[in-house]
Amino acid sequence: MNRNSTPLSSVAGSGQPRPKSQPLSREAIFYMVLLAFQFGLQPILTRRFTPSTVCRSTVIFVQECLKFVLASTMLQLSGGTKTALQGWTIYGWISIAGVPAALYAVQNLAALLAYQNLDALTYNVLNQTKTLSAALCCYLVMGRQQSHMQVVALLLLLTSALVMERIVTLDTFLGRAPVELSLEAKHFSHGVAPILLASFISGLAGALSQKNLQGEKGKNPYLFSMELCAVSVIILSGSLLFSPDGDMIREKGWWSGWTPWTMIPILTNSIGGIIVGLVTKYAGSVRKGFALIFGIFISGLIQAPDTGVSLEQIIGGLLAGLSLWMHATNPVKPPKTLKQE
Repeated sequence: MNRNSTPLSSVAGSGQPRPKSQPLSREAIFYMVLLAFQFGLQPILTRRFTPSTVCRSTVIFVQECLKFVLASTMLQLSGGTKTALQGWTIYGWISIAGVPAALYAVQNLAALLAYQNLDALTYNVLNQTKTLSAALCCYLVMGRQQSHMQVVALLLLLTSALVMERIVTLDTFLGRAPVELSLEAKHFSHGVAPILLASFISGLAGALSQKNLQGEKGKNPYLFSMELCAVSVIILSGSLLFSPDGDMIREKGWWSGWTPWTMIPILTNSIGGIIVGLVTKYAGSVRKGFALIFGIFISGLIQAPDTGVSLEQIIGGLLAGLSLWMHATNPVKPPKTLKQE
C-alpha cells in the first residue's frame, strides 16, 4: 500500500532541489511537517480503518485508481499534457512500466497485510529497510555504489530491524546471550515477512523504474505514474479471475468489509506520494530523511499511551533514525578532476 518511492512521489520534485546551504523556506517547513505526520500516522490509520475482513485487492484497486486521478490532475495543472503525450505508444508504455507495476502491485498487497498486523512504530522502522533494498538493487541494476559511511548506515539500519524484532537483544550486544530467533508465528508470517518483502520489492521496482526513466529522456514523471497505476489495475483485474480475492468478491460483493472510513488511509497514502515530491523539491532529499525520522518519533508518541513502547522499539527507532541521517548526509563523492594548465 505504500509506494512513496515511486515516480508519483518524485513528480512534484522533478525540478532542481534547493542547495543544502540555503535556509528552509516556509513551504519546505510546511511540507516536511505534513510528511512527518503522514508518515507517522499512516500505519495507525490503515490498521484502524481497514478491517482485516476486507478484500485487500479491492483496497489496492481503489488506491491505484485514486493515484491515477491525482497524477492526471497534477499533469493537467502543470500544463505539460501535450508535451508528455508526444511520441507516446502502447508498446513503450508496457515495456517501461510493465515489470515495475507488477512488482508494485505485489508490494502494495504485502504492505497492506503488514499494516493490519504490526503496530505503527514497528512498521515504520522495518519499512526503512527499503533503503537497504534500494541501495542493493541500484547497485545490481545500475551499478550505483555507496560511500563507506552509507554502507555503515545500511548495516546500522539492518541492526535496528533485528533489535526491533528482538532477534538481537541488549544482552546479545553485551555478549551475555546468543542471537535467538523467537518470533510469534502469525506476527512473522502476517507482519514481519510481508513488510520485509514489500521493502525489498520497493527497492527493486524503484531501481528498474529509475533505469527505465533514464533510458527515456524527457519522460514526464506524472505520466509515468499514471502508466504504473494503469498497469497495476489491469494486473489486479486479471488476478481476480483466479485468486481467492476474486472468489471473495463474487461471493460477498466488491465492498464486503468496507466501512465509510476505509477511504481515509487510501486517501492519505495517495496524497503522501505527492507530499514526498514536494519535500524533495523545496527541502531536498537529505532533509526529507529528517522528516521521516520525525515521523518515526510521531509513531512512537502516538503508540505509547495506547499499547506502550518497548525498550527494543525505542532503541530500534533511534538506530533507524541515526542510519537515515548517516545515509542521507554521506553520499558518494564525485571523483576529482585534474585541472588542465
